[in-house]
Amino acid sequence: MTMHPSTEQIQAPSRRVSVIDIARGVALVAMAIYHFAWDLEFFGYADPGMTAYGNWKLFARCIASSFLFLVGVSLVLAHAKGIRWPGYFRRLAMVSAAALAITVATWFAMPGTFIFFGILHQIALASVLGLAFLRLPALLTLVIAAAVIAAPNYLRSDAFNHPALLWIGLSTFNPRSNDFVPVFPWFGAVLTGIGVAGLALKAGLFEKLARLQPGAWSRPLSFFGRHSLAFYLIHQPVMISLVWAFAQIFPAPVETREVTFLKSCQRSCEQSRDTDFCSRYCVCMLDELQKDDSFDRLYAADQSPELKARVGQTAAMCSANTDNQTIPGGAQ
Repeated sequence: MTMHPSTEQIQAPSRRVSVIDIARGVALVAMAIYHFAWDLEFFGYADPGMTAYGNWKLFARCIASSFLFLVGVSLVLAHAKGIRWPGYFRRLAMVSAAALAITVATWFAMPGTFIFFGILHQIALASVLGLAFLRLPALLTLVIAAAVIAAPNYLRSDAFNHPALLWIGLSTFNPRSNDFVPVFPWFGAVLTGIGVAGLALKAGLFEKLARLQPGAWSRPLSFFGRHSLAFYLIHQPVMISLVWAFAQIFPAPVETREVTFLKSCQRSCEQSRDTDFCSRYCVCMLDELQKDDSFDRLYAADQSPELKARVGQTAAMCSANTDNQTIPGGAQ
């Protein structure tokens, strides 16, 4: 009877695979670029919502996916011969402490959109859950990864809308957070990394990669990759401090809340509708929300169900009215 070899039965590469460090370094640099764009938006040097839609949103998802994929790969490489518990617990404690620090810091800095389950929280949890998949056949792990990634498309339910369950990722709405990386679908990227790494180990690919000697150009990337947690924790405070200092000397033009709302609404709307529709729709939204205190409550980060229902009803009405105005023969 043919047995599927576990990662414990497969020889891990005898040398550090520098290509993995370089790949992690590239992901870190890409993340820094995205965060710098977010900082510019935050301080008013870029249009509101710029990093939340379109190519910037795709860029952010690619970065997060690559990080989590490499988490899965690293789990296999580090523990292919058996779990090295002292190193494992030390790394897990560092990542968990950093995730907690991020939550506390953002709670005080941005309480309305604080990070309660971001990329570091996902990495910490995935580092625990991933251990259960190190002994499974790689192809089975990849099948489970696909199921995890697809789950939000089929399993969303009001039962997961409780604040204590939002981290699972199956709620019917996305909570307000500056970095939200829930278990579903993002744990699927980690499982993909575990599955691919398992196949690569079996094929001896990592031994071949370990023999590669990249040139001097790769040293900064490799250094960042080997110290990824430190890079993650340091780069954003440094960048946001620099942009803040620049803003004290050369402040961005001040725009009214109404202009900011219209720009953000327009950018969001144009992901699915044409410019003419979105211009009319967003003006309608602004007019309707200003008829009571809804507009002010939005800017106060009010997340009450009553306000969400009000905004949803307004959006439906404005969408219907705008469609009617843009249909030939419709009301003008």
